[in-house]
Amino acid sequence: MTPPTPRPSPLRQVRVDRGLTLEQVCADLDHRSRTGSSGVTPSMLSGWERGRRTTSRRYRDLLTDYYGRPIEELFVHQDGAVESGNTSCLVNGPRDLREAMSEVARTAASHLAVTGSRSRDVAYLKTIEKALAARPELVHYRLLFGPPRTRALHAHLGRLLEARDPDDRSLGMKTLHIGLIRPEQDMPERFFVASERAAVVPIPSLTSAYGFDSGVLLGPPAAERLLDHARQCYAAATRVESLEALHGLLPAPSHPRDRSWPTSAPLPPCSEPGPTSTRSWNCPGTWSVSRPGAASTPTTTPSTIWAGGWRRRA
Repeated sequence: MTPPTPRPSPLRQVRVDRGLTLEQVCADLDHRSRTGSSGVTPSMLSGWERGRRTTSRRYRDLLTDYYGRPIEELFVHQDGAVESGNTSCLVNGPRDLREAMSEVARTAASHLAVTGSRSRDVAYLKTIEKALAARPELVHYRLLFGPPRTRALHAHLGRLLEARDPDDRSLGMKTLHIGLIRPEQDMPERFFVASERAAVVPIPSLTSAYGFDSGVLLGPPAAERLLDHARQCYAAATRVESLEALHGLLPAPSHPRDRSWPTSAPLPPCSEPGPTSTRSWNCPGTWSVSRPGAASTPTTTPSTIWAGGWRRRA
């Protein structure tokens, strides 16, 4: 018995009802655009109609205006799939958060996207590097929001560029994408790691006023959405895809642990960042930074860093 033909999505049905082809819709949208190009291609529109890709807010507004139908009607096939197919759970505590984020990287099969400029957990960053080394076909997106804030992240990016050439297409596609969202673009920094299978989004701590040591683990539908989110951010980003471009981004420390590295000092080699100060623990919840010839300065700051946030030493 032949299975029934799937019902077309509302977005496809409204086009078919009006006797329009994909090419005609795209041409109409281009004609309506002030610049003469809407950015919508037939392949993009087909993917949206079939629910294989998620339509961004900008293009949703464009299509609802074009068809004269509400968003809730045209895109129910996309939004309903996420609501019905997604599962989520809370990840509470720095250790579990780091493990959940690392697991997303370890199990990524085709795509891995990571956002944020504050990563400092070397073990987590090494997990990403190992996943990319084990699977050369794994496509990686790394989105920075401002320059790297830590030496560990800066060195990690250098190792990625040493291991992979963003211009290489020997596998038929680009497998390394590193982009920088500049402060003047006014796009708030966001933090997540996502693959085609799962995603983790760090959230503010549930137990402390310091940092982000908890998170939400999301299933495949929402994870795919975040992959699309990363692609769209990358399209708007400045490329940082050479060692020369990376060395032009001096880390901008956001935490006292990183301020022992003056912004005017030369960067250490990417593969061997090396410490530039020694640290000694004084008492619970505090640490001090010692520089050669300088007195130690105690600070009351979170003492232990994990993927996604800090944890104060008890």
